[in-house]
Amino acid sequence: MFNVSTGMMALMAILFFFWSAIKILNEYERGVVFRLGRVIPLKGPGLVIILPVIDKLVRVSLRTVTMDVPSQDVITRDNVTVKVNAVVYFKVVEPIKAITEIENFYFATSQIAQTTLRSTLGQSQLDDLLSKREEINAQLQKIIDLQTEPWGIKVTAVETKNVDLPVEMQRAIAKQAEAERERRAKIIHAEGELQASYKLADAAKIISSESGTLQLRYLQTLTEISAEKNSTIIFPLPIELLTPFLDRFKNKPDQTVKDA
Repeated sequence: MFNVSTGMMALMAILFFFWSAIKILNEYERGVVFRLGRVIPLKGPGLVIILPVIDKLVRVSLRTVTMDVPSQDVITRDNVTVKVNAVVYFKVVEPIKAITEIENFYFATSQIAQTTLRSTLGQSQLDDLLSKREEINAQLQKIIDLQTEPWGIKVTAVETKNVDLPVEMQRAIAKQAEAERERRAKIIHAEGELQASYKLADAAKIISSESGTLQLRYLQTLTEISAEKNSTIIFPLPIELLTPFLDRFKNKPDQTVKDA
C-alpha cells in the first residue's frame, strides 16, 4: 500500500512538472523568462519549455493597444479653457525592455499621454486646435513616442477626439462664423456686380455703334412688358424713333406750296 501511494505521488509530481514546464505562446505573444532572476533570450511563439521553480515566464503581447486618454483640462495660449480627450495607439516592440525598464508600461504610457496632451495643447491657440488637428496629432505622437522609446514601446498614432468648449466661446465662434459667411456673400455679390457692369459697358458700346440695334432693343422690351398683366405701362420712348416722323411733318408744307 505504501508503494502504491508513493508511486501515485511520484506520478503526480511528474505530471505537475510537465504541466509547469510546458507553455504554449500564441503567434502574437512572446515570453520573457527570468532564470534565477536573470533574463534569458525570448521564448515563443509556439511550444515553450521552462524549468519549474527556477524559471519565471512573463507573457508579453505584441498586438497594437488602443488606449483611451481621459478628458484633460487644457488652457490654450490665448487663455481659453477647453476639455480635450484623445486615443493613443501603441505596441510593444522590445518585450524585454517593456518588462525590465518599467514596472507597468501600460499605466506609464497612459500617464505620459495625459501630461503630454496638456502641455502640448497648452502651447497652441484655440483656432489652431480646431483647424490644425492633423499637425497637432503628429506632434503628440512624436513627443510621446520619444518618451516611451527607452521602454521598448512604439507609439504609432495619437488622435484627439473631442474638444469641448465653454458655452460663451461656442456662441462667439458661431457669431464669428456667421459674420464670415456674410462677408463672403457681400464679396461675391460685389464681384457679380462688377462683372455685370463690364458686360453692360460692352453691350452699350455695341448698341451705340448701330442705331437700329437700340430700336430693336426697345421693341423687344415692349414685347416682354406686354406679356405681363399690367393695367398701365409707362415706357420712355427715345427721340430717335420719332425723328423720321418729325422730318416728314416738317416737309409737308413745302410740298403743299410746290403743288399750288
